[in-house]
Amino acid sequence: MKYVLIGSIDAKWALKQTERADAANAQCKTLGIKIESIHYVQGPYDFVVVADAPDAEAMLALSLWYATKGYGKLMSLPAHDGATMVRACKRAGG
Repeated sequence: MKYVLIGSIDAKWALKQTERADAANAQCKTLGIKIESIHYVQGPYDFVVVADAPDAEAMLALSLWYATKGYGKLMSLPAHDGATMVRACKRAGG
């Protein structure tokens, strides 16, 4: 399942990019999460990630791990492709 992750970086980790990112990438690998892209943004969030996870529990585990390490917070959003949307519309009666 694909997910879009929207995250923040805690101020104490803002200048420790390599250390934080390396740890997060290692944890993703442990959880079976494959990172497809990472984009750093300005505004209420610090980054947006597109990832492929084996299940929702892996994403929940990543969010918990990230927060407990003090890195910041993650919001994970399931991401559906166009074909899935068409099928869902049909199931909804459209």
